[in-house]
Amino acid sequence: MPGKKNSLGASGGKTFRSRADRAGLIFSVGRLHRYLNRGQYSKRVGAGAPVYLAAVLEYLVAEILELAGNAARDNKKKRIIPRHIQLATGNDEELNKLLQHCQISQGGHSTKKKDTDSVEI
Repeated sequence: MPGKKNSLGASGGKTFRSRADRAGLIFSVGRLHRYLNRGQYSKRVGAGAPVYLAAVLEYLVAEILELAGNAARDNKKKRIIPRHIQLATGNDEELNKLLQHCQISQGGHSTKKKDTDSVEI
C-alpha cells in the first residue's frame, strides 16, 4: 500500500513502499521470502528470488483466472467454480501439461480424451 508513513516521522519525509509495490506486483514479496527461508530449500535466499517467484505465480494465477472466467461466461455463469478451472486448464495445452498430475476438488472429469492410438503392446 503506497503512502504508508515510515517511523521516521514528519522530518524524514519518506514513505514506506513494499517490495511488491516497487516491483509492481500484487503478490506479497516479503511473505514469499519468508516462506523460502523457512522452507529450508537452501541455506541462503537471494533478494531477487522472491520477486521473481511472486511475478511467476501472479502471472500463472492471472492466466488461469482469465481462462476460467471465459469458461464461466460460456456456461452463462457469473461466478467461477472449480469446474470452470478444470475446464480452463484442460483445454489449454500448456496449463494441461503443467497441471496434468493435479486433482482439482469438485472439478469433475476432464472432457479431453487421451490419445490411446499411439500405444502398442
